[in-house]
Amino acid sequence: MVALLAEDGLQYVYRVYAPGDALRGDLFWAAFHCHDESARPRACDLFDSAQIWALPVTGSSVS
Repeated sequence: MVALLAEDGLQYVYRVYAPGDALRGDLFWAAFHCHDESARPRACDLFDSAQIWALPVTGSSVS
């Protein structure tokens, strides 16, 4: 999960699907580009302003 601050003062949270060894910078840019392509107010593009955390992995539904 990546939370980005935007010019409207809100924080937008994106679920980024990536392998466990993905770089934090790659997660940030994936969320930033997703936000940037929307009609929402511009997000801060400073890596240090983002909050990034992993969700617990649950059992797979793929057989």
